[in-house]
This record gives sequence, structure tokens and C-alpha cells, in this order.
Amino acid sequence: MPKNISMPRNLNNVELRVSVTHSLGDVPVADWDALGDTSYPFTRHCFLHGLELHDCLEPFGWHPVYFLIHRARQLVAAIPCYIKTNSYGELVFDHAWVNAYQRSGLDYYPKLVSAIPYTPATGDRFLLNYKLLPDEEDQQWLRETLCRAIQGFCVDQDLSSWHILFEREPVLEALVDRDIMLRSDVQFHWQNHNYSDFADFLGHLSSRKRKNINKERRSVATRELEITMQSGETISADEWQRIHDLYAGIYQRKYGTATLTPAFFRHLGENMPQQTLATIAREHGEMVAASLFFRSDTHLYGRVWGCDQYFRHLHFECCYYQGIDYCIAENLQCFDPGAQGEHKLSRGFLPTRTWSGHWIANAQFREAIGQFLGQEQRYIQSYQEELLDHSPYKAAE
Repeated sequence: MPKNISMPRNLNNVELRVSVTHSLGDVPVADWDALGDTSYPFTRHCFLHGLELHDCLEPFGWHPVYFLIHRARQLVAAIPCYIKTNSYGELVFDHAWVNAYQRSGLDYYPKLVSAIPYTPATGDRFLLNYKLLPDEEDQQWLRETLCRAIQGFCVDQDLSSWHILFEREPVLEALVDRDIMLRSDVQFHWQNHNYSDFADFLGHLSSRKRKNINKERRSVATRELEITMQSGETISADEWQRIHDLYAGIYQRKYGTATLTPAFFRHLGENMPQQTLATIAREHGEMVAASLFFRSDTHLYGRVWGCDQYFRHLHFECCYYQGIDYCIAENLQCFDPGAQGEHKLSRGFLPTRTWSGHWIANAQFREAIGQFLGQEQRYIQSYQEELLDHSPYKAAE
């Protein structure tokens, strides 16, 4: 059951209670799902609790700690956190910080992370009930209350630091007075400028990029493959198992370990069927490749890919071009295909800043890391500008 960790506070003369729980099983689904952007898939109760239920977390060093704020009996704010003993699956890299702590004879682990495990997709991390509390000052006060509670928790539990990954920049900027330091990186996202179809999108690219994409799609079309984008409700349990086998095979060939389980895939298909999608490629009726996607009301998110044999350009077709087709057909604004990958630039995905916030308990390390982040920020800005100089779009755009 949730454990109180702070003294009651007041908001609009109603008592607030801050508590923690180590499982979303303790939180009613409807209460949790009223928080944050309710169409963003990765903070839904089903997604986060599914990671707990189906062995995707603690085997890999993610130990859940959910911070909750209730006003009277109503849940009004929360943030998903994890105590970490490694930096695996975060996609915001702090290995240099780990090494610096070790050289100083200090422990960097355990630390606290506010993130979606294995999911570098920007969205709310501070989850608020915007309908109940529409006033922006109240919302900011709740975020600061969560900050105070979490920083106190880190001190009590002897955690070195707290990291808020892939939150929106304005939210993090508003917390600098709480000693939250900002860090940025670059991903490659596709924006939908009201394209009527894929050909319309291609028409906005330079001739060279347009020809290359057409060449790649034609090379896939010459193979005897059936490629479809399917929603979770149309995918059977056996097909989910096959999708997982393809995904896990990528890790096995690279001497890694697949963190998401077959049961988790089936769980999403059964419980989030409208937000869970897969591009599936079949050869003579047999599934040979698959790419897993999630969607919100405005965004498409590409997550995992699997293929057990080589088909030239099939990865680009399943992971990028099918997603662009889907966004155009569904009038989604943005396609986030995942972290890293400069090769995405030539296929219409432009460099987009992502943000994280970092609180370091040790004052000396806080100052040193702050200096590092200032230098890194200048590099990231320069890197993004250099990438934009090589935009695949016509000069007027």
C-alpha cells in the first residue's frame, strides 16, 4: 500500500497527502489514467503496470517507486520513478559521471530515475489531473511539491541523484530553482505538413533524396512480400509470440538480452489494442519481419524491430515509410521513430531536441556536472545546426 512520506500540505484549502507505492497495482486504473496527457501511451496504467507484471523491470535493475499526491481522496498528481543500480535502458548516457564518482571513491549507484523504461519518447513525466486543476500556478506548485518530496526521498535513501528523462523543456526550465539542471540531445522526427499522401511528401524533398526513397521502396516491392500495418486487436497470440521472437533474435545475434517479454507484448495487444500497432512483413504467408509502434492522438512512436533474414531496405520500409504512410492517412502530426540514427535525416526526419533534467545530491559534483552540461549544450546546438544544413527538403522549406 502507498506509504506517506511528507507532511500534509494545502491546495485551495484542501489537505494534500504525498505518498509512495512500489506497484501500480495499488493505484486504481481510472485514477491513474486521468493524469497527464491521456492519449500518450507510455504513461498509461496498462503500459507501466504491464512492465511490472510481465518481468520487464527488476531483472534489469528497474525498481519502481511511484510518487503520488492526493487532494482529500482524489489522486491529482504523480510521477513514475525507478531506483536504478545501473544505467541500462535509459538512453540518456551518464557513464562519464559514473566514472567520475568512482575515481572520487563515491557511489553513483543507486540513483533515482523518472522515465519510461526502454522508451526514449518525449512526454509528461510529471502527471497532473489537468481537468481538476486547470490553473497553471497550481500545476507548477504540484510539480515543485513532487520535487521536494523526491529530493527528500533521495537524501533519506542515500541515492546519489535524480534524473528526469525525456520530459518537455518548459517543464524542466520551470524547475531550475529546485536545482534541476537541463541536458539536451538530438533525435530525428518526421513532421506532417498536411501531406495528402506519400507522393506529396516526396514532392517536398530534394530530387536526390526523393529518387533514393523511391528506389528503396521499389526494391522491397520486387520481393514477394505482403506488408501490412495492423492494430493490436487484429494480432493473435501466436502472432505476438512470433513478433517477440523476431525482436529477441536481434539481441541474440548481437549478444544482448531482450528486455520486453512475450507476455508483455500480448498484454499490450489485449489491453491497448487501439494504441498498439505492428507493421508485419510476410513471405508466402510466413511472418519474416515486424516493427512495433504506439500512437497517441497526435504522434506515432516507433519502438522495436525484428527480422530473421536479410531483405534489402526492408528495415526502412517497415520502420519508417510505413509509419509515414500511417501518419498521413491518420492525420497524425509527428512520427518519432526512436533514438539515434543519422541515416534517418535523408529519409525526411529532421533533428529535434530532446530534454532531461538532473538533480545531483553532492554539491561539488552538482557544480562539476553543471559545467560539463554547459559545454555539452554548446556542442549539441552546433551539431543540430550542422545537421539542418543538410536537410533533405527543398531549400525553400
